[in-house]
Amino acid sequence: MNEYVKLAKYSLEYFVRNGKFAELPGDVSAEILGRKAGVFVCIKMQGNLRGCIGTIAPTTENIAREIMQNAVSAACQDPRFPPVTIFELPELVYTVDVLSPPEKISDISQLDTKRYGVIVTSSNGKKRGLLLPNLDGIDTPQDQVDIASNKAGIREGENVELERFEVVRYEQ
Repeated sequence: MNEYVKLAKYSLEYFVRNGKFAELPGDVSAEILGRKAGVFVCIKMQGNLRGCIGTIAPTTENIAREIMQNAVSAACQDPRFPPVTIFELPELVYTVDVLSPPEKISDISQLDTKRYGVIVTSSNGKKRGLLLPNLDGIDTPQDQVDIASNKAGIREGENVELERFEVVRYEQ
């Protein structure tokens, strides 16, 4: 298991078992401690999504803390699912996506569903939705934009601004 996934698993399991956040382990590499980035942690159980929460831009001092915070949030604060229980822990599979900084794009033709994730922002800037790249069943840039818009509550036909980003995906 790679270090990114190991850290997500450790953090989530510690929280579920102890009801509090884990301390940063002493064996975390300088690579993770020395960088800041937005991070998404997704959890699956029996092939189905069980939680996914992340940050577009860094909110903590390093990637390690970002992973730990978002792993707990994915397990306990994703509004689509009840909190993960101790009985589910052995069945969970983790994915950690480290995001590149987003870049504005002028139109949908600059998206590639396998390479880029998308951020859709309403023209007034009050609604924002994100969809990670390379997801099963998302085959066209229009699918990507539609799903991200729907997640944000942006109505069909409403003017939006688009940004794209790349991820480095770490899987169990």
